[in-house]
Order: sequence, then C-alpha cells, then structure tokens
Amino acid sequence: MAAAGRCAGSGQSVARSVAVFCLSDFEKYARTQLNGNAWGYYSSGADQELTLKDNEEAFRRYRLRPRMLKDVSKVDVKTRILGQDVSFPVCVGATAMQRMAHTDGEIATCRAARKMETCMMLSSWSTTSLEEVAGASGESGLRWFQLYIYRDRDLTRNLVLRAERSGYKAIVVTVDAPVVAKRLADARNRFSLPPHLHLANFDTQLPQSSLTSDSALEGSSLERYTRDLLDASLTWEGIDWIRGLTGLPVLVKGILTAEDAVEAVRHGVQGIIVSNHGGRQLDGVLATIDALSEVVKAVEGQVEVYMDGGVRQGTDVLKALAMGARAVFIGRPVLWGLAYNGQEGVERVLQILRDEFKTAMMLSGCRNLAEIQPSLVVHQSKI
Repeated sequence: MAAAGRCAGSGQSVARSVAVFCLSDFEKYARTQLNGNAWGYYSSGADQELTLKDNEEAFRRYRLRPRMLKDVSKVDVKTRILGQDVSFPVCVGATAMQRMAHTDGEIATCRAARKMETCMMLSSWSTTSLEEVAGASGESGLRWFQLYIYRDRDLTRNLVLRAERSGYKAIVVTVDAPVVAKRLADARNRFSLPPHLHLANFDTQLPQSSLTSDSALEGSSLERYTRDLLDASLTWEGIDWIRGLTGLPVLVKGILTAEDAVEAVRHGVQGIIVSNHGGRQLDGVLATIDALSEVVKAVEGQVEVYMDGGVRQGTDVLKALAMGARAVFIGRPVLWGLAYNGQEGVERVLQILRDEFKTAMMLSGCRNLAEIQPSLVVHQSKI
C-alpha cells in the first residue's frame, strides 16, 4: 500500500493511465493507492456501518417518473445557494484531513471547486489553514466554513471571525457530534494523523502530539483527541451565540427530523443540511434521502434545505432536488478524486456528476431546475 499522500507523486502518472467513467471507478482506484490508515479513516462508518451502507442503497428505493416528448435541446443546470450563483447543484462537502489523500489536499479541492464554479465547504479539521485555502481559491471561489462548537469558546469565536475575515460566505455548524462515535476501522488501525501533517486551523491553540501518536492499547487517536475538545453540553443556545458573532449566514448540518428542522428555523438559521455525518456518528439512523422530505415539509420554504450522504450518480442528484433539496454536497467522492489525481481528479468527479445530472434531466423531460417537481419521484413501496 502507498503511504498517505503518495498520490501526489508517482500515483499521478498511474492515475492518468487508469480510465474512470463513474464515481465508483475513483473509489476503486483510491483503495489501491491509500494506506490502511487513510483508507480506513475516509471510508469507514460508525459501529456496524448500517447507515453508511444505507445512504447509498436508499436512493435505489426511489424510482423516477419521467415525462416524454419535451423539448430538452437546451437544458440549464445553474442554480443559486444563499444568493450565490453555482453552475450546477452539486457542491463539495466538508471532509477532514484531505492531505492524507493528496499532498495538495484542500488547496487542490478549492481550486477544482472554483474552476467548476461551485461551492466548497471547508472542514474545521483541515490539514490546510482556512486562510491558505482562501488565498488559493481567490475572490471568485465560493467557500463556506464548517464549524464545531468547542468547549473552548474563545477558540470557536476565533475560527468564526477568521472565516469571516477570509471571505467565507457562510458558517455551517455541525450539530450531530457531541462526541465522536466508535469507528471500528480507526480503532483497529490505531488511526493517527501522519506526523508530517497537522490540523492547520489549530496551530497555536491546541497541542496535537496525541493526534499523531498511535497506541496499540487505546485505538483511534482521533477519538482520544476529541474527548475533551467537543462540547457535549451544547444546546440550541449555542446556535444563537454563533449568530451573534457574525453577520454571515449560519446553517446547521446534521438535521434528520421535522422537530429539529422547526427548532432550527425558530433559532434563525438560514439553511439546513440534512446529514447523518456520512454514516459516521449514530449508526442506524435514517438515510439522508429518506429524511429529506420530512425536513423540507417542516420548514415550509422558510430556509433553503440541502443534503449530503450517498450521492454517487446524477440520478441521485435529480431525486434529491425533486424531493426538495436546493443542492447536494458530496464528501468521499472528492477524496477519491484527490487520490486519483489531485485537482484534476476532483474536477473530473464534479464533471461526471454534472454531465450525469444533465443527462438525467433531459431523459426526465426537465429543461431547468424549476421543472424538477416532486411528481418526478415515487418510493418503490407505492408502486
């Protein structure tokens, strides 16, 4: 197996000789290039990984009801998210520690998102600082910043203010992680961040030596590291506090129920991301596509709703939009694109999804996103 980050070097020439036609091709390639530490961290889910598997499988339970004999010679896939233009409704979700997949990591990803004219959400646990990513993305790059609310409120406040100063257009608060769940792959691999990498947004604020050490007795170093970092006492008042720190839109990520969606709107958020953390937190929860309609119905159009989790084909994007999502975010496919060929690999992942989505629209009789209606999708149980 390759060392973490190997794909930035000799792996690139190999990647160019390996044909990729769909997102699963990238995943198969990445598995051959990443070492067990990186592959295990990126690919695994919580506990028995029921939700991890179901995120993808759930899309198959929804069937399309296309309309025929529509003039689809001209199709427009552009949309707007929080008032900002994107060229198609697929955005880059927050994934941590991207430099384990490629030396350029988050820099490659932000440049790919800028070139494809879509949004990148940067993880707090990035291996490149939010300022460096902003510089590489430039003024034209649309960026959101993903945030955990930490026990150390000064640390949290500084992250928000740094993101605002650096031109990020929204703060996305992850709300489904009062603790990090048990991830068996990380425990068995004794996951640790490679010693040449670090969580770049915490250079001076937090000691990170424990994150780069592996112990045969204690399992994942990330699980140990976050025990005293994340705030398990967090309530909705924490969202009010974040809103009071910044003039940026505040979104919450990790909502799966109508009850929490209503509460989010009551606390003034400007967007909701239906998410189960890629199946990496509470195992056995709803697949995100199954939870989407409930959340969309609950908010009654008061805020924009997005989703992530399991999106692997253009038809998945089409189904999510028909069920009320404004756009979707992808996580693991971006990492597989990085492992394949850095920035070019991520661009290729996004191009494939864009082209598949456009084709799915045409075959469904939709000329623009406004024509993607709920009647386009039916659950298989109702057939």
